[in-house]
Amino acid sequence: MDFIGANILSVSQFERADIDRVFGVADTMGPYARREKVTRVLEGAILGNMFLEPSTRTRLSFGAAFNLLGGMVRETVGITASAMAKGESLYDTARVLSGYSDIICMRHPQAGSVAEFAAASRVPVINGGDGANEHPTQALLDLYTIRKELAGKGRALDDFRIAMIGDLKHGRTVHSLCKLLCLFEKVQLTFISPPELAMPDAVVEQLRAAGHQVTVTDQLEASIAHVDIVYSTRIQEERFASQEEANLYRGRFRLNREIFTRHCEPNTVIMHPLPRDSRAEANELDTDLNEHPSLAIFRQTDNGLLVRMALFAMLLGVEGDVDKYARPVRWHSRRTPI
Repeated sequence: MDFIGANILSVSQFERADIDRVFGVADTMGPYARREKVTRVLEGAILGNMFLEPSTRTRLSFGAAFNLLGGMVRETVGITASAMAKGESLYDTARVLSGYSDIICMRHPQAGSVAEFAAASRVPVINGGDGANEHPTQALLDLYTIRKELAGKGRALDDFRIAMIGDLKHGRTVHSLCKLLCLFEKVQLTFISPPELAMPDAVVEQLRAAGHQVTVTDQLEASIAHVDIVYSTRIQEERFASQEEANLYRGRFRLNREIFTRHCEPNTVIMHPLPRDSRAEANELDTDLNEHPSLAIFRQTDNGLLVRMALFAMLLGVEGDVDKYARPVRWHSRRTPI
């Protein structure tokens, strides 16, 4: 893949060698993400952050990643805050915003909308999530996290076991992650969900065609007993026809310290793309796991900075120049690694 000037719209764009390149660059971003050094390699560059659906981590992570490389960020948040509320098309919005920006990150509630936007844009576009379709940078940071967590146990991305739990029908993060896993070997996947919220058949068949072992079940406790990664997801209530329908499934699959201790191997890694729904009636990933060493959800968010910094540097062609524009941090910064 030629990264310079490219759009990042789907994980289907990547070959395994491309992922290795992204992760190699991400590994070099640590001193900047930890505020040990500052770089101004993107000084003067502008990121257009256009988030037309609610977001905290993804929006702020993209913005912070660009800032950490020395660039500036301009944001539009919510459709009602954009000219689309007045009937402006994706085409017109893309033509205008790309005149103000050097690169654009976009989230939109409709599948395929970011690709439509990118077709009209004059600068690279990164998909920050389009409906229930894909979330490619989340999949990359999830895979990067799995790689680091397994490496700490002397393991690699080939030949590991992962259980995905929750709303697998609407969860764009698990859809994209599964597609990336097709590039690796001997992955055993267990999908745990209500039958109505099962992983789409097309994703299951793609994994099986790649030679992976896939199990589909609605039994939680027996299915998390022998895995390396437990990846929990929330019920995507915004994708349902009504709140009442979503409520039928909230709280169905809960992971807490007692269940983890009783059924999981002691070093099983716990992941979640966030936000987790901590309301009592949902609570799919209990706060009593917050201090558990296996909980990797905040390591995931830290890794998101590294991966998104790498993508910005590669798409704008400066990954080899980051250190040339580095200087020491002038302010007090004491960051405790998660």
